[in-house]
Amino acid sequence: MSGEPLVRAEGLAKRYPVLGHRGDRVSALWDVLRGRPPRRVASILEDIDFAVWPGESLAIIGENGAGKSTLLKLITGVLTPSAGTVATRGSVGALLELGAGFHPELSGRDNVRLAAALRGLEGPALAAKMPEIEAFADIGRYIDEPVKHYSSGMVVRLGFAVVAAVRPDLLITDEVLAVGDVNFQRKCIRWMDEYLAGGGTLLLVSHSMYHVQKLCRRAIWLKDGRIAAQGEVFDVSQRYLAEVEARRAAEVEVPATAPGWQPEFRVESVTLNGEPGKGPVTVPMGGRIEQDVVIHSRDGLPPVMLNGWVRADGTPVYGVSSEMDAVPAEPLGEGRFRFRLVFEPLSLLPGSYRLRASALDGEGLRLFDTLDRDVKVTGTAREYGLARLPHAWHGSRE
Repeated sequence: MSGEPLVRAEGLAKRYPVLGHRGDRVSALWDVLRGRPPRRVASILEDIDFAVWPGESLAIIGENGAGKSTLLKLITGVLTPSAGTVATRGSVGALLELGAGFHPELSGRDNVRLAAALRGLEGPALAAKMPEIEAFADIGRYIDEPVKHYSSGMVVRLGFAVVAAVRPDLLITDEVLAVGDVNFQRKCIRWMDEYLAGGGTLLLVSHSMYHVQKLCRRAIWLKDGRIAAQGEVFDVSQRYLAEVEARRAAEVEVPATAPGWQPEFRVESVTLNGEPGKGPVTVPMGGRIEQDVVIHSRDGLPPVMLNGWVRADGTPVYGVSSEMDAVPAEPLGEGRFRFRLVFEPLSLLPGSYRLRASALDGEGLRLFDTLDRDVKVTGTAREYGLARLPHAWHGSRE
């Protein structure tokens, strides 16, 4: 890529002294005073190498404790590295811990002035932007109330509104989309889409693979403080999800839900090629699969259906949702909705698969229920992999 990266990390590491026993603090302080490294350390991050180029969108994924938030704090200068280097250039807008940078005793309006000034926006320019900031935050009269009276969602609204007005070269967010109501999440996603389309650069930490795959083109998977994989977002996220799924499958099943309880959305039935029930279905390679899914909505609100193909060993193959393709649910009455999806010709290579139907809320943000059907694809094929791709061999010309 041309130019210089906005973020470059080389050999980055973060370690902390272990302070689990009574004498550890004294020993750690003594080591510092004598210029010695701590005797016992816990490694949070090790050997982190990556770069973020202008116009890129990079997700950092991994389980809790993998080191994601620590990495963002190193990038933004909140923490100093124990080894290696990290450098940034251009303006950076960071939304990390809730309330970071806001004074609890000051009003939201005064905090906006301070936060904007720190980002180089003040005076007449800020006055011109203030109506936009108030409209984006949409917290009404609370804009003139002390921030200590705000909910966590209101704090994020205000912080994001300032960043949206400033439009930094690089936006760094840590689970911002996990806080706040659905409408605000949608507003943030729309703004991020516009920001990226306008040449902005995004560094996103999220546990939501939907948001990761929707907003980002590349991903880094952190595991136990090290990079387990990095590259194209779908490849990395699918490898991560496959490991999570395999581990969950090995765990002991949780007790059944309390009698009488119903989720907001429930997959009532999945019919494949006219065959109801939960049994397996056999289809020839290149044949046809018609998936007829009925989802029950407890409150009568239209759901979103997520379809997923998974190989028998848990490897994700393909996924698509009705929200992605802008297909509404077909109402059947009494809170029931239908989705029909046809795969023809079925390009999967012979083998055993699971066809997964999941019920999401109307915004496509939260998953409530999943029902699998086993599908056996028959036929003869000498190709390798999961699917047959259209191709043609061209002979050499003499």
